[in-house]
Amino acid sequence: MNLRSKYLVRMGMPTSKLTYAVLVGATVIASAGCRMNVDSQAFIEREEKRFPATSLVDLNVSTFDGSVEIRSWDRAEVLVEVEKRGQDKDAVSKISVTSDQKGNQITVDANHAGRTVMIGIGRFTSPSARLIVSVPRKCNITARTGDGSITLDRVEGKLDLRSGDGSIKVIEGKGDVLVESGDGSVTLDDVSGHVEARTSDGSVRVSGTPGALRVRTGDGSVTLRIRDGAAMTDDWMIDTGDGSVTAELPSGFNAMIEADPGSDGRVRSDFMLSNATGANITGRSREKGPVSGQLGTGGKRLTLRTGDGTIRITNY
Repeated sequence: MNLRSKYLVRMGMPTSKLTYAVLVGATVIASAGCRMNVDSQAFIEREEKRFPATSLVDLNVSTFDGSVEIRSWDRAEVLVEVEKRGQDKDAVSKISVTSDQKGNQITVDANHAGRTVMIGIGRFTSPSARLIVSVPRKCNITARTGDGSITLDRVEGKLDLRSGDGSIKVIEGKGDVLVESGDGSVTLDDVSGHVEARTSDGSVRVSGTPGALRVRTGDGSVTLRIRDGAAMTDDWMIDTGDGSVTAELPSGFNAMIEADPGSDGRVRSDFMLSNATGANITGRSREKGPVSGQLGTGGKRLTLRTGDGTIRITNY
């Protein structure tokens, strides 16, 4: 904080005016892609890491605490922008960012050597490092955060995204897609390929044309919206410990259906299931207990399971 800012603090200037004054008088640090400023909530320091990407890149990014945002662009380059945030300059100085490139292997890791600080009764501040990542459209990515959300937009490759505590959202992900959250919702929109989603606590929504699909949530609803042109290349497993399951399937979809709604749940199908067992599913009916049957010409097995809830198999 510069001398003018300290003077304004002593004079009791309102936070909004102080923030403006600090931003106007902020000093830009003349080092590689690094600048600092102070806002009304925290001290922030930003830096950039750039890497050439002339071939398919294997990128590994991680942060101890903070969101990870990944998007594709049309450059043969990987850019990782790091936003380090803490209560003050000393807290931010304990955040370290290491990076390395060996051939097509790129690693960026944000760590913190300090500790959470109490700033008032029942109030704590925890430093964080947010990662904003720009990559070529085709890129293998491993992303980790100890506490924070992860978003990925329009990337094709081997995608492994995991958060200890936070939501995960993927838009137009293609390839081998694995997402896992210790506590948070999962949204996969317009995905294709081999797709697996897991969360200990939270809802899961999947749309697109996956060939292989596995979904598991310990507590939360599951919604599938499978697009026209989807074909099962392997058995699918959809499972929730507690919550409803809705599978919206296109006309002409082929599968062997196994639906288990638990002891108290029901199965509702808008499709005609042939060779049905466990209940008499004849289209637009609701039956209690497990149901199995053939949808279309059959083929791979689609298992829908909930510990407690309703299973709906619908056409759109």
